[in-house]
Amino acid sequence: MAFDTDEIERYARHLVLAEIGGPGQAKLKAARVLVVGAGGLGAPLIQYLAAAGIGTIGIADDDTVSLSNLQRQVIHGTPDLGRPKIESAADAVRRLNPHVTVEGHAQRLDAENAAALIALYDVVADGSDNFATRYGVSDACFHARRPLVTSALGRFDGTLTTIRAHETGSDGRPNPTYRCLFPSPPPPGTVPPCAEAGVLGALAGVMGSLMAMEVIRAVTGFGEPLVGRLLMVDARSMRFETLHYDWDSDNPLSGIARA
Repeated sequence: MAFDTDEIERYARHLVLAEIGGPGQAKLKAARVLVVGAGGLGAPLIQYLAAAGIGTIGIADDDTVSLSNLQRQVIHGTPDLGRPKIESAADAVRRLNPHVTVEGHAQRLDAENAAALIALYDVVADGSDNFATRYGVSDACFHARRPLVTSALGRFDGTLTTIRAHETGSDGRPNPTYRCLFPSPPPPGTVPPCAEAGVLGALAGVMGSLMAMEVIRAVTGFGEPLVGRLLMVDARSMRFETLHYDWDSDNPLSGIARA
């Protein structure tokens, strides 16, 4: 895939990386990535994917920009108040990198509609803030055989993992699904939403940036992805820890055809 003069200069720091180089940058340009949620996690994620030269970024979000979003959702600004998030995010991408195509989807994904949209993309990055979307997207990625990068925020903590359940590990065993890690959503009311519990704004930037790195890794293949590993970030003690998890034969997706 050819690059014009602007692209060669724009991506120069990638092109000199042996692990990415021209072939990797061409993969980024050809990639179609779906970002679920243009909020705290989606904001830095979308910006870094656009800066990296992802050719097509799909953004699924049915919300509008409110003043309380701006403490962490840095892709939006004060003039965007009341606008659909997919519109203000698309404008930010165009300002950053005109070589990127944005496809907006003004909908909240769930178990009923996720499959049709996910089928249009190569990689999915889920930064949603509700369990119906999180489980609907992860199940749909399993059936569609799509890599999934998924992250979640707490008040002062965040988690991140990559799911490639359509593949097997070096030991020949299936890679774990999201439900191997979290078999089912917690009971309603047990996990307070962000509006009630609060969230450290800069933490969203850290986790969203790490999501972008995992997506770029999924596209180009450099390094070792967080498959079977849950990265846990504690902002209070500035501690990063990794929990290893494996395929669970009793997970709710076990026994469903993988062909």
